[in-house]
Amino acid sequence: MLMTTLKSREAIASLVDGKAFIINCHGCKEVGFPEAEANELEKELCDAGKVTGIMTTDYVCNPENFKLRLKAYIPQIEEADVILVLSCGVGVQTVAEIFEDKKVCAACDTIELPGYQGVTALEVDCDQCGECFLNMTGGICPITACSKSLVNGPCGGTKEGKCEVDSNMECGWERIYRRLEAQGRLDVLKCPTKLHDFSTVKATGACKQSE
Repeated sequence: MLMTTLKSREAIASLVDGKAFIINCHGCKEVGFPEAEANELEKELCDAGKVTGIMTTDYVCNPENFKLRLKAYIPQIEEADVILVLSCGVGVQTVAEIFEDKKVCAACDTIELPGYQGVTALEVDCDQCGECFLNMTGGICPITACSKSLVNGPCGGTKEGKCEVDSNMECGWERIYRRLEAQGRLDVLKCPTKLHDFSTVKATGACKQSE
């Protein structure tokens, strides 16, 4: 099980520089989604004239079905400066993979809860760490894409774009750098990542780390 919670209004406002297209994923039965808060956020952004369109769907993590549903919204997405995704981390990464040249941002953080979690159709993962880094890393999760879960850049062992731990695996930070470079957003990397806040994860009683 997992639960998504909206980021603060200030954090979300900082993401919407210009106009946004909103992808609102109601998730699956294994995901707790803050629907009422999401509706309030959408209304606020619409009233401010910052929205080119809204797509409300489910199972964004199933890319084949999701791409079919996207077709009707392509003109509105092209008009937007950012795609704002209200979903778990897997959904955000799915959208970022489809729109590699577009700024894709997570409006939610994802928290792990005990119990069954649905099966995603992608080879991407969300560690439900309670504080999503995807907005600073081009929609590629440094915690799951890096064998060492480094959040401030690659280790010294990466060689020719490959991971030191698994030579068959691409270095997650090499991927992050290439995507941000393609989007003209390398300036994002000039801001050091603050220490990870595990307090929200611990509050659920599901933190993997020992006390």
